Amino acid sequence: MQFKNYDLSLKDDVEIFTKELFYALFKDVCQERGNHLKEKFSRILNGLEIDGVDEVWKEYQESFCRIREMLDTDARAFESTDPACKSLAEVYLAYPGFHAIAIYRLSNKLYNLNVPVLPRIMSEYGHSITGVDIHPGATIGESFFIDHATGVVIGETTVIENNVKIYQGVTLGGIQVKKELASIKRHPTIGSNVTIYANATILGGDVFIGSDSIIGANVCVTESIPEGSIVTFESENKIITRKSYVK
Repeated sequence: MQFKNYDLSLKDDVEIFTKELFYALFKDVCQERGNHLKEKFSRILNGLEIDGVDEVWKEYQESFCRIREMLDTDARAFESTDPACKSLAEVYLAYPGFHAIAIYRLSNKLYNLNVPVLPRIMSEYGHSITGVDIHPGATIGESFFIDHATGVVIGETTVIENNVKIYQGVTLGGIQVKKELASIKRHPTIGSNVTIYANATILGGDVFIGSDSIIGANVCVTESIPEGSIVTFESENKIITRKSYVK
C-alpha cells in the first residue's frame, strides 16, 4: 500500500494564524484590512494545495469588519444575559463561549467561500481550547450566547436564528449518522429568541424549534416544537429532604 504524505505541521500554522486574526479583530484589522496576516494565510493555503490565494484573501479580508460587528453584538448578549458578567471586557478576555463563537464566525466565512480543509482545522482549534464544537458550515444569526461553553456540539447543517441562548452540554445533532446523508440537512433549525438549557439534545434535520420557546435541561427533542413552547424533562425520581435533628 502506498501512503500519501501530509504536512501535519500545518495544524500549528493554522492555530497561530487563527489566534492572531482573533486578536487583530479587536485591534487593527478593520483599519489595516489584516494585510500583516496575508503571508501566514498564503503559506497555509499553499501547504493545502489551494489555488487562488490572492482572490480568496481579498474576499476574506472584506468580511473582517462585518464579523467584528457581529461579535460585538454577541458580546453584548453575554453582558446582558449572564448575571456573573461585570463588563464587556470580561466577555472579550475571559469567556470561552465568546471565543468559540469568534472562531466559528471566522471559519464560517472561509467555508462559505468554498475553501476546503482550513475551516475545519480552525474549528478544531477552537474546539480544543474552549470545549465547544461548532462545525464551520452551521448557519448562526446575530446576538448568539453560549454560557459555560463546555460540551456544546453544533452540527454542519444546523440553522440558528437571532437572539438564541444555549448552555453547556447542548447538542444540536443528526438523528442518524450515515455517509449517504452528507448532502441533505441533518441537523435542526432553532428559531429566534430560543433558550436551550444545559445538556438538552435536539436531533434531526426536519426538526424546527419555534421562536420564543424554552427547551429545559436534559430534554431530548426529535420532533418540531411550535413557537412559544416550554419543554421540560420530568423524572420519576423524586428528591426527598428531611430535617436532621442533633441532640
